[in-house]
Amino acid sequence: MRANRSGRLSWAVLLSLALAVLTPWAWADTTPPAPPEPPPPPTLGRAWPVGTRPAVLRGWEPPTTLYGRGHRGVDLAAPPGSPVRAVAPGRVSFAGRVAGRGVVSVGLTGTDLRTTYEPVKASVQKGDEVEAGEVVGTVEPGAAHCTTTCVHWGLLRGRTYLNPLSLLPPALLRRAPSRLLPVLGVALPHERVQPTGDPAAPAPPQHRRP
Repeated sequence: MRANRSGRLSWAVLLSLALAVLTPWAWADTTPPAPPEPPPPPTLGRAWPVGTRPAVLRGWEPPTTLYGRGHRGVDLAAPPGSPVRAVAPGRVSFAGRVAGRGVVSVGLTGTDLRTTYEPVKASVQKGDEVEAGEVVGTVEPGAAHCTTTCVHWGLLRGRTYLNPLSLLPPALLRRAPSRLLPVLGVALPHERVQPTGDPAAPAPPQHRRP
């Protein structure tokens, strides 16, 4: 009888110890906490990389993981030979070729951000200081990345890709106001010939009273 009681007591002790050890793990949330949202980039941009309001052929598509699929930048339409400008002041951190394409990277002054431009034939060197709007190279010919010639513009903080359009203030992102163009063969109102005393000139229309 005593042996049975001892056996039951031993099993009870072992079960209590097992529950004390396993219960915290059973109730613990195994899902890792989501990383904090990175602060948005400051609107340091003072110019588009190409043109004044280039067409965005493909927008920014953030990857879900570090090496996941996505589009780590924006593609801007630009003909070959077009000047490529720094969008904000900074120092050139790289100017050379990567996988056969010309790349220029500029670390933005006073930040941990850097912008990249490709394919670009660089006119600057590593270490050069550039101002916003200063030319850093020209668009290289070829359409390996886009269906037409374009510049791939990227923005990074460390190894994290960000939307480069977030660098531009709203005034640069807005489209220019629409401008009506004249129809071929039809004179604008201020260009219409006023009737003269020439008898051959057509008379102006007369408004008849009822």
